[in-house]
Amino acid sequence: MLEIKDLSVHYGVIHVLKSISLRVDQGEIVTLIGANGAGKTTTLRTISGLKKATSGDVLLEGASITKLSAPDRVAKGISQSPEGRRIFAGMSVYENLELGAFLRRDKGQIKKDMENVYARFPILGNRKRQLAGTLSGGEQQMLAIGRALMSKPKILLLDEPSMGLAPLLVQEIFEIIKEINQNGTTVLLVEQNAHMALSVADRAYVIENGAITLSGTGAALAKSDEIRKAYLGGE
Repeated sequence: MLEIKDLSVHYGVIHVLKSISLRVDQGEIVTLIGANGAGKTTTLRTISGLKKATSGDVLLEGASITKLSAPDRVAKGISQSPEGRRIFAGMSVYENLELGAFLRRDKGQIKKDMENVYARFPILGNRKRQLAGTLSGGEQQMLAIGRALMSKPKILLLDEPSMGLAPLLVQEIFEIIKEINQNGTTVLLVEQNAHMALSVADRAYVIENGAITLSGTGAALAKSDEIRKAYLGGE
């Protein structure tokens, strides 16, 4: 469904991504793990069209989208729940979700999808008129994911969904990610909690200093001595 070929990205003179390649097949959860500053968020931002690639190609369902704008990529089926949630604090829960469907014109289906978000995240349904900025961190993360789902994505990009959450909430968020995937949405997950990310991933890539250094199934990487020492606390 999604393929990155020899993707390089610079911030000024800094070479952030160095000819990385990865793929996400339809129906998979694929995770990208690595330390802070390794290039994980830049990878997602480049896929979304928020950051311009220096070279290389981004393909969706076999067609290049490298030169498309960010809104055009949303229209093609890519949606991102960003690092730090980036909800609109001064708008209601309902208005945040409505914005997620800003490119859609199928009003009847939008209403159904809104109800589906409320069914998946009942707390959002209970607080639909509440200002998003007054929600807890976990509720804001649910809202960010719900907003991303409102564009009806073929592939959902999740950037650090567990950041700053209590362990019980982390477990809940990862159960939701699995459920979203089981309901037909392909997922590319960037996550510092390597243990949780590998536990739900079909396949995984490790990025270090802007380069892919390892790849394999989630289960295989979770058992790798190198990964356990670097990312799983040597467990």
